[in-house]
Amino acid sequence: MSAAYRTPRSVALERWGYALTAPALVIAPNASPDGTINGAVLAAGAAATALAAKRLHDGDTGTGRTLLRLSPLITALAVDVTALHTNGWLLDTLLATGWAAALAALAPLSRTAKRRALTAPNTTAPALTTDTTAPPAAATTGVGDDFTRGVQHLWERAGNPGRTVIVHVDRHPGTAHDFTMLLRAAEDGRPITNLNEVDIAAAFGVRPDPNVVKILDVATTKGRQCGPGWREVRITPDAATAPRETQSDAQWWETKIGHAHGPIPGTKLVDKGRDPRGFTYWIARTTDGTEPAWRTDDVCTAMGAKPTDGRIHLFEDGDRVMIQVWDESPLARIYDATRDLLTPDTGGWFTIGYKENGQPARRRVHTDRGAAHGMWVAPSGGGKSEGLVADAAAYALWGAVVWAAAEAPDEKIGALAPHVDRQGFGALYIVRMLRAIEALMDIRGDMTWADGKRHDWRPGAKGCPYSPLQAIVDEFLSAAGHHLYGAEITDLAARATVKGRKYGIGVTFGTQSAEVQDGFTRLMAENIRENSIPIMLRTPPGRMVDEFKALGFTRDQIPDPLPRALSSTKPTGRLDRIMKGEPEPPAASNLGGVGWIIEGKEAPRLRTLRVFRPGHTIDDLFPDLVTHLTDHEIRELQARDLWGDWNAPDDTDPDDGEETSPRGGSKQTGRKGRGARTAGSSALDEAERMLNTVLTD
Repeated sequence: MSAAYRTPRSVALERWGYALTAPALVIAPNASPDGTINGAVLAAGAAATALAAKRLHDGDTGTGRTLLRLSPLITALAVDVTALHTNGWLLDTLLATGWAAALAALAPLSRTAKRRALTAPNTTAPALTTDTTAPPAAATTGVGDDFTRGVQHLWERAGNPGRTVIVHVDRHPGTAHDFTMLLRAAEDGRPITNLNEVDIAAAFGVRPDPNVVKILDVATTKGRQCGPGWREVRITPDAATAPRETQSDAQWWETKIGHAHGPIPGTKLVDKGRDPRGFTYWIARTTDGTEPAWRTDDVCTAMGAKPTDGRIHLFEDGDRVMIQVWDESPLARIYDATRDLLTPDTGGWFTIGYKENGQPARRRVHTDRGAAHGMWVAPSGGGKSEGLVADAAAYALWGAVVWAAAEAPDEKIGALAPHVDRQGFGALYIVRMLRAIEALMDIRGDMTWADGKRHDWRPGAKGCPYSPLQAIVDEFLSAAGHHLYGAEITDLAARATVKGRKYGIGVTFGTQSAEVQDGFTRLMAENIRENSIPIMLRTPPGRMVDEFKALGFTRDQIPDPLPRALSSTKPTGRLDRIMKGEPEPPAASNLGGVGWIIEGKEAPRLRTLRVFRPGHTIDDLFPDLVTHLTDHEIRELQARDLWGDWNAPDDTDPDDGEETSPRGGSKQTGRKGRGARTAGSSALDEAERMLNTVLTD
């Protein structure tokens, strides 16, 4: 050795401890046999002797090391007892000196520490070389393999980073230096806390890059331990530097994705292609026929994307798995509404938007048991009103009677006026509409069908004497909180959601919350969930848990929050703006109309259709004819005084002037339809009656 051996600090300190303790072993039993110091020596020695006897009796693993660590106390007890039974100081001094010298030479406390158990193997393997022509080793190497011994040597030479030991090494096929190693804490039962990429990279002479060094949790596997005391480390310098064009797709998949410790372990690539909708797909199959398992974040990293981009999607089908890699997240695109998309098919389904995997997101105008309800949950500006207009178009194209109302004047809801049977604003308008619905359920229940009998409404039934009716109510919670009509609105809406199904009557609600509060009773919320496909848009993370619980989701079923914005691989022009010294445009969220569609216990993300295109009207989304109630239904409502002008002031309301709205006229005529009478037509009739009275007089 070129340098002198240097005594470890712990050994030197231990030797000093014995040297300082030896005089106490001589003085204490001679000067004060009943003193505190002597009593402490005797007690400690007795306890150590008892513990040593127990360990010998039990025969546990590590008994020898325990005896060595207890030997200073046991032998000190022997010296002390001897000193108590001898005369003079000479023999006691010799015994104490011998005790200190023997233990100083042995240093049992320092030399039996667990960190000293991390000894390097006797055979020193050569360091990893850069010879890329070496033939690839097997995927799993044995304990005595040269590659494994080389990895162990480099690890121990670096001082066992993070106080860990190597349990197993797996070499990646087709590479000279890439491998995955399984680590455990050097001390049993202790967590690994100080392991980091920089120390690992230094140990093996590679860059501390996330593509080269990665620390992973150990997956739960039958027959193998896991938890905080175990870590898996992946070292892939070859894969990180290999030119992509020199590898086939299958080779790239094997080295990046499908190897034993990859993001989708145990898979082989079977197909890769390009879809004209703007994504590349990879399809792989497990080698053992089991269902594939994957780590989404690692897949995104391998594909060059961030998990929050919304560009990477994985799907399984038996033993196969498919990865979609979109150029741009489907949620970041704009999908314009068309009549074809909104026209219900024979099963009542229509397209309301597109999911994040590119599939159509569909809703239904009815259920198998009767009329359907609907719910749109979104904060202000989240796209709720535009979705309600899309629903109105779908129901109108289906041939239903559509009534629309909002608690306050709204441009989008107001645009429905020429295309639906009735439309208006205000809590008074809403309560009158719900009163008419309450009466219609009784009226329709007494109407006979073509066979002369009475039936509950059902999809596709022949001989029904009336058309389905869909009532759309925007800002329902605000209306339900009205100081005069709120309680009645809540009560009537609850009865409509419970009973309306049998009479072809559904209600679609626009609201900022789905919780059972203010306007939604528990029974009402349950019926809406059972007979609708709710859509939730742009719900902030702080509200997500409560809103999804209100929709019947358990905590583990609640999806992840939406990102702040959706990214794309397309150039944004930022470099040009920097070069020209131009300011960046204001940060704007592109999440309007983005949210979740509630399909049973699943909530895939979607972007809803854009109904209001700049420079276009919504006329082409609606049918040419507006569907109305039958003459019989109108007569019955008139007989109950429920069919007049729903905007007219309420004689019982002292503040009735606040309930009217200049934009809230009920629907008078469709483009080719017949509408209800409005406040203007009633005024003309009154003027005509007064004129006739004057002429008669």
